[in-house]
Amino acid sequence: MAKKDYYEVLSVTRTATEVEIKRAYRSLALQYHPDKNPNDPAAEEKFKEAAEAYSVLSDAQKRASYDRFGHQGVGAGAGAAGFSNFDDIFEMFGFGDMFGGGGGRSSRRTTVQRGSDLRYDLEISLEEAATGKDASLRIPRLETCGECSGSGAEKGTSAETCATCGGSGQTRYSQGFFSVMRTCSTCRGQGKIIKSPCTNCRGAGRIEKEKTIEIKIPAGVETGSRLRVSGEGEAGVGGGPSGDLYVVLHVKEHARFERQAENLYSAEPITFAQAALGAEITVGTLDGEETLKVPAGTQTGTVFRVKGQGMPNLGGRGKGDLFVAVTVITPKSLTKEQRKVLEQLAEVETKDFSDPSFVQKVRNIFG
Repeated sequence: MAKKDYYEVLSVTRTATEVEIKRAYRSLALQYHPDKNPNDPAAEEKFKEAAEAYSVLSDAQKRASYDRFGHQGVGAGAGAAGFSNFDDIFEMFGFGDMFGGGGGRSSRRTTVQRGSDLRYDLEISLEEAATGKDASLRIPRLETCGECSGSGAEKGTSAETCATCGGSGQTRYSQGFFSVMRTCSTCRGQGKIIKSPCTNCRGAGRIEKEKTIEIKIPAGVETGSRLRVSGEGEAGVGGGPSGDLYVVLHVKEHARFERQAENLYSAEPITFAQAALGAEITVGTLDGEETLKVPAGTQTGTVFRVKGQGMPNLGGRGKGDLFVAVTVITPKSLTKEQRKVLEQLAEVETKDFSDPSFVQKVRNIFG
């Protein structure tokens, strides 16, 4: 049977670039790989054809000879002659371990793994976020088994090399001209077999324990801030390093203050007399109380700034400010004396609130 044209096999033009040829071969290799099409001779044949075509067209010298003389220019079967199995094909193309077989001749699975990272969500108050605090956390996690030192084998024994895969963690599956590397079903890719598991950890090499960890929360943190505690995650496998612990902070809502970045906002009620005449009022801060001067004629919604009474900067560069919005409160019920005073005010009120004499009239009424 006449051999197919290599360009036709890869579905590319005769002017195709090296990149286009490589891309076409990759697509066909993925489509017709025997591991994805078990017991399918037609798919196996197409895969072989694609491999042969690529081995010629990816080589500039072979391609030039093929373009000039056709199949005779590269010799019968010369394209496939350079491959002995799937490992050679995929190493040449750079597929690596895409199907679990690339580099199988030299690869050896390792059981050493880094431990998992852990997350701990911690709720703190706004005051604690402002000053910082020391916290004790009780963390449940997997730790290295003390009985077997993480080996998973009973004391006095050790894991044995898997006889099925010879310790590589992989076995070779042959299918006609090709062979594929697969995870060893006996040791599940570990390369070792534990015949006498540790009774303390049941062969896992790790056991669940609870550890108390002390952390320092810096001043200025906010909801979403993460603190990384290196090495306090779960223990690694096979002597691998431990993971890390990430403490995610959540700052509780405050009854008085609203936070925006490093600034705080609050609202303070004042009386009509205080608003009209001016006054000094006491406002709350996270550090205690501050005196705020309210000028005469202050209107509802006026915002005053109290410098340096906000949240500290997380980087230690100063503090934000406190912004206080005042609200003039209208009393719902009046005493006889209050009503009399307000009636006197009504008699002397002017609609021109910009008149400087208005404030003086109010002062006279309120004594």
